[in-house]
Amino acid sequence: MNVISISLLAILLLASPITAQSTEFNRTGPEIIEPVISTSATDESTDLLISAVGDIMMDGTARPVMVEQGYDYPFVKMLRYFIGAQIIFGNVEGPLTDLGSPEQDKTFVFRSPPSKVGAALKATGFNVVSLANNHTLDYGADGLIQTIETLDAVGIQHAGAGADLKAARQPALIQVNGLKVAILAYSMTLPENFFAGENKAGTAFGHEEHVRADIMAARERADIVLVSFHWGQEGKTALRDYQTRLGHIAIDAGASAVIGHHPHILQGIEQYKDGIILYSLGNFTFGSYSLNSVRSAVAQLRFRNARLQSVRLFPINVNNFEVQFQPQPLTGAAADAVIDELHTLSAALNTRVRNDNGTGVVTLGETVPVP
Repeated sequence: MNVISISLLAILLLASPITAQSTEFNRTGPEIIEPVISTSATDESTDLLISAVGDIMMDGTARPVMVEQGYDYPFVKMLRYFIGAQIIFGNVEGPLTDLGSPEQDKTFVFRSPPSKVGAALKATGFNVVSLANNHTLDYGADGLIQTIETLDAVGIQHAGAGADLKAARQPALIQVNGLKVAILAYSMTLPENFFAGENKAGTAFGHEEHVRADIMAARERADIVLVSFHWGQEGKTALRDYQTRLGHIAIDAGASAVIGHHPHILQGIEQYKDGIILYSLGNFTFGSYSLNSVRSAVAQLRFRNARLQSVRLFPINVNNFEVQFQPQPLTGAAADAVIDELHTLSAALNTRVRNDNGTGVVTLGETVPVP
């Protein structure tokens, strides 16, 4: 591995800092666009393992490292967490494009070389990603369309953005081990002009009515429904009220799990009824030097007979001053500290995170003991 010789001053000048300013957008929806309901899902069911990660963005201050090391470099030490998983999911932050013009009203715009990143994601094992975030249209509709075409070309499914609102609200559908899995994704983050319209490319905004209707329609087509939200406040562990409200709406409508992105740090986990809400998985590999975003986790969701049984959280080091955009496994006291933090955050949500030899475990049905 080559040593990247960049002075601390240069790093700080070049960095794209993660600030606490809100890029959220919280609005109730106007009209309801009814999704098309397909045929019922199969009754056949078996075990299923899903690995889910946080934000993936390989531009910004990561670009020189990616050019030198290759775009598969960030994933090398994470492959252990994908072994045995039939679905590997993450949030691709920023378009995979060399087309379009940069958004003029944003401080930070990102893009990554489509063929290289598409190939790296595919080789790593990703087979579905969310595009519902506040960077997807950094290079306009042309950049988004090329992103979709790139993912389609390598066989990676996507959700949360499209050529219009109808397309953006469609679930990704994957059939594995006799189970049909639907993945929906929504962005709750500004800028508002990134949201898709009837004849406008963009992301799916999480109107409560849309979320409820889309999940119910997806349950007619699939055995398991997962929902991803790009939400919350950057750099903050405290949840916004709408996160809890939307997370509960998703589970009530039939989702088994909600997977959150955007805060760039870990937030708490809530067991709600028969489902789980991972409010934020933090960063996975993100092109920014930040002392706020230093620890994260890879989540493994285990299903049996189409019902969620447990979630495992594997702590990882994402401090780019230390790992240079290549996330590393954490062990020992460092891993225990991450699990302790998750337990504290989740206990406030009446959810227990057990420490199993440096791995966090949430078993469905277990709650925080009453003192």
